[in-house]
Order: sequence, then structure tokens, then C-alpha cells
Amino acid sequence: MFLVAVLGIALGAGALFVTDAGSASPDPVPFEDTVSVGLTLEAERGLDDDITLPRAQVFYSQYQYVVGYYGVETFVEAQRQDGHEQRFGYPLEVYVTDYSGAAVTLNEDGYPVAEQSLSWTDAADAWFVVGSEARTPSGETVVSFSDREDATAFADDHGGDVRTWGQTVEGSFDTDDATVVRDRVDDQHRDADALVESTTDRNDRPVSIVVGDDVDTVQEGIDEAPENTTVVVPEGTYEETLEIDRSITLAGDGDARIQGDGNGSVVTVTELHVGIRNLEITGVGPKTSGAEEVPGDTAEDGWDDEFQTYYTGADAAISAHVAAGLSVEDVTIETPSNGIILRESPDTVVRDVTVRGNERWEDGFAGIMAFRSPGVIEASTIVDGRDAIYAYRSEGIVVRDNAIEGSLLGTHLMHTDGALLADNRLDEIVDTGIYVMTGPERNALVGNEISDAETGSYLGGTDTYVAENVFEANDVGLELVATASIYEDNVFAGNRVGVDDRAMLPTNRVVGNDFVGNDDHATAGSGPLRVWTHDGNGNYWQGATTIADGDPPTRSYSPTDTVDGRLHTTDGAATLARAPALDALSGLEESVSGMQTGSITDVAPACEPNNPDLLERTEQAEHARSCDGTLTIEP
Repeated sequence: MFLVAVLGIALGAGALFVTDAGSASPDPVPFEDTVSVGLTLEAERGLDDDITLPRAQVFYSQYQYVVGYYGVETFVEAQRQDGHEQRFGYPLEVYVTDYSGAAVTLNEDGYPVAEQSLSWTDAADAWFVVGSEARTPSGETVVSFSDREDATAFADDHGGDVRTWGQTVEGSFDTDDATVVRDRVDDQHRDADALVESTTDRNDRPVSIVVGDDVDTVQEGIDEAPENTTVVVPEGTYEETLEIDRSITLAGDGDARIQGDGNGSVVTVTELHVGIRNLEITGVGPKTSGAEEVPGDTAEDGWDDEFQTYYTGADAAISAHVAAGLSVEDVTIETPSNGIILRESPDTVVRDVTVRGNERWEDGFAGIMAFRSPGVIEASTIVDGRDAIYAYRSEGIVVRDNAIEGSLLGTHLMHTDGALLADNRLDEIVDTGIYVMTGPERNALVGNEISDAETGSYLGGTDTYVAENVFEANDVGLELVATASIYEDNVFAGNRVGVDDRAMLPTNRVVGNDFVGNDDHATAGSGPLRVWTHDGNGNYWQGATTIADGDPPTRSYSPTDTVDGRLHTTDGAATLARAPALDALSGLEESVSGMQTGSITDVAPACEPNNPDLLERTEQAEHARSCDGTLTIEP
């Protein structure tokens, strides 16, 4: 399938270049061999072949791979972050893109275009144009030259100041990091509330047609209704397939059912500001993918048009195409394929909807599918099927207060930045509850509860905010892949593995979380030591501390350590862990980060749970004890 090919591209990884700390002057490497940051996969795939964005590559003293940065400004802001030098060491060598002699120009978006192939130059000897008209998909960028005259000529043509490396590193650049994502969660909720409120007029339109009284069929009512009026569908079953091509509301009165013929979509919407409410929709066709055309015009051309058509042209109970402002409320759907498809239909509100998909997920697809359609999906129930909620290139979509059960994937984001996934309940998910892939930026997962999944959540990308979630009774609670992100105030209870840290870059803040009743609290893949402490605060780990460690504890805890990792499951492990020889070795390892590759340590483990109210909801609360051994949450 086409989706499989895209997944392969997104998840495939080439051979990474391993640095040699003993080399005084390492040579630059191909950028594709670095661990790269600063550009989403969506942005990269959307660039024309002639665009040559500024880049930097850095060899660090305590990190085994070369780090590639899209933009010098990305490196400058990264090296300012708390604990950056502790995790990476100092830069042994920095190389930057050399635009000298390349006849560089800017296209209409401000992206650099070079007529000749580009090489690398030593950053210490280069000249940098800061504040010019040059841009990347992430915003303002710095353009570098090995020759000062070339830098000056570029600044004369495109603005900006010419600076040395030292002056550039001392500067600052506006970037949206995970703290910005955290601080705007409330604003996203307010904006979502406002969007929902703005669609209430779809419910208040005056009645112009009553099916059965004024017309014989629902389609006749749609065709005859004036704009901004309501077509009422009285109680009963209507064997029709419908097309709504005008701004009206279709509203059921009582138990009204629209039943398709089992071939194709039942309701197709191709106009703005349509309302659909209080209906049951059945008789959906079985086609889940493979379409070669879609209804209506395409709002924008893109690198993914074929992919979009392939899926959004499939069968659905409601299929909306270039239909911004759609409101679907109080609708019940049974479907063997898709429930609701949204293509290029932003500002859509789907609320109080129930979708029952195919019990065999292999035969169905999405409960609600949003392609380039940011909006609000809330207070809905989705059962079975492949993807309960699938969002593709729907920047800023809000998915909240939904109940999802029995699907292969719960909420699945591809190429979607700035999403808010909040207060959803996901249970008995076959594979992954919340699956965020293709390297997006600035997503927020807040207040969700995920249980009985193979993987509670797989989070890729950067600058993600993950807080106040409960991961319980999953095989793996959280597959942590997203970097430069904040993971705080979550509960991991009763999982086989609480967190599996697979992030290649040690740039995450993991603090204030509670780990109780997991077989393994946390595991880690290859890479450097991950320090899960921030500003002197750590996480609560069942079994990590005793009264002998003090309050607050003076002993670090490593869930990936052979002995520490068994403190909550094996009698006698506490005595062994505190043996003088092991304590001495632990202190040495913590002072030299390179000695604990593939490891996690918390230098300030908490004596009591950080989130007792969340933990109290789980079946593992009885295992949470303070440093003195007393029960912290009464059953």
C-alpha cells in the first residue's frame, strides 16, 4: 500500500557517522549521516530540489554522533539550553554551509537557491549574515560565507548585518520550544471553544424544508432549500445517498436514519459552512483506499496530492471535500470503511459523534480522517477499525474528550504540527494509543488516559509537551522518541515497561513523573546518558528510595541499572544497591557521562508521588510508599 511506502520513508534511518573524540580536527561528513534537527519531514519533503537551506554540523566531545542543524540559529539556541554542555560536552568542531562562489539568490519564499554545489567551511573562520530576508520553513535564518566580501555583497542585496562566528553565537533568535507549547495549551482550548461556539449558527438556521411534507426525498430537500436554512428529516429510514453543495443544515428529528446502498459514501459535502446533526448514517461502501480522483476542486497543489487522493477518495458515511466550516454533531455512524473524511476542510467541528468501525481492523480504516483539515474533534466515541482518529498535515488540530476503544491505532498524527490531544480516554488499543510520527513539531499531549495497548504512545518529533497523562497496563507505556521536549507530571503504572527512551539526542526534560507497579520503570536504547532531573527535582520511582537515603534522598537512582532496576521487584536488591563499591562506581559514572551510554539516571528521586490525584485512579496506587515506607495513598 502507498501508506506503507510513506511509513518506510519516514521511519527508515541511514548509517550515522560515529565521531572519534581523539581526532583533533575531524573532517565534515555528509549531512545525511548526521543526527539532524531543525526541520520537519513535511517541510523537507515540500522543498523544491534547487533549494539549499543553511546548515551546520557539530562534533561534540561527549556525544558519539555528529549533530546536524538546519540553520546556524538552531545550533545557537540549542547550545544555550540548560544542561546542554553536561549532556553533549563542548563542540570539537563546527562546520557551516559555504555560500561563497555559489551565486546564491532567494526565491519568492526567501529560501536560498544556489547555482553551484555547496561545500562546508569552518565556522570559526566564516562570516555570517544575520537579519536578512533569507528564510527557512522554520523562519529567519543565518547565511554563512567563507569570504567576507561575498557576505557583504549578500547583505547589500538582501539586508542584514555581517558578523563573525563569535558575534553570531552571542546573538539570540526567536524559536518556539516546548515551554512555548506548554504555555499555550490554555489558549488552544480557548480557541477551540471559540470555534465550537462559532458553529452554533448551523443549529439555529430557520427551517425551510421538512422531508415528507414539502418534498418526497432528502436530496430534493437539499436541492430546494435556500442558503442558510435547515432541512428537517423526520423519524424514519431514508434509503438515499446525498450530496450537499450549498450552505445548509441537515437535521434529523427523532430517530432519523440515512441508509446508503453499500456502494460509496453516503453523504458528500462540497460547500462551506454546512451543518449535519442528529442523524444515524449506515450503508457505507467498503472502499478504504485506492481512489484515483476526489470530488470538488483541490485547494492547493502539493507533493502529496496522489497520497491524499488515494485515501480521501475512499468511502465514508460523511465525505467532505474543500468544505471549510463543516459542523457534524450528534451523529451515529456504522461503517465498514471510514466514518468521516475531511479533505482540505479547515475549521470543521466534529462533536458528540459515535463511529462504530469494522471489528476486523484489517478491513476498515479511519473513524475520523482529517487531511489538511485542522479543527476540533471532541466528546466523540470511536470503536474498532484501523485508525480511530487520523490527522494528516492538519496543523493545530484539537482532539479532546473523546473515548476510543478497540482500534488498531487510537489517534494517529502524520506531518501534523501544533496539535493538542487532551483528556482523551483510550482503552484496549491493539497497537498504539497515540502515534505521532514523521518528525512534527510543537504537539501537546495533556490529560489523556491510555490503557491496555501494545504501546500507550509513540511520540516522534521535537518540542513536544507531554503532561498529566496516565499510562496504565500497557506493554510499553511511552515510546519516547521526540527530542527537545518536556515530559512532566505523568503517571506510568502497571506497564511491562513504563518508558522506553529511544531518543538519539539527550535534550529532553523528564521531571515530576510517577513510576509505580511497572515491571521495568524505564529502559533506554543506544545513545548517551539521559539525566531525568531538572532544577534539583526528579521523578518518583517505586522502590528507589528508603529512609536510609534521607528526605530528600541523597542517592541517585537509575532505572536502567541492573540492581537499581530491580529495587521495586526483588527482595535484597536495596541492600546490594547501597553497597559501598556500587555507590562509588555510580558516582564515577555520573561524573563522566560517556560511561553510562544507553542509560537513564535521576539524581534527585522524589520521596513521594508527584501526582497523587492521578495515581489514585490507577490500580497500582497501593504500591506507592514514601521514603520511610509509609503508604502515601490510602486505598
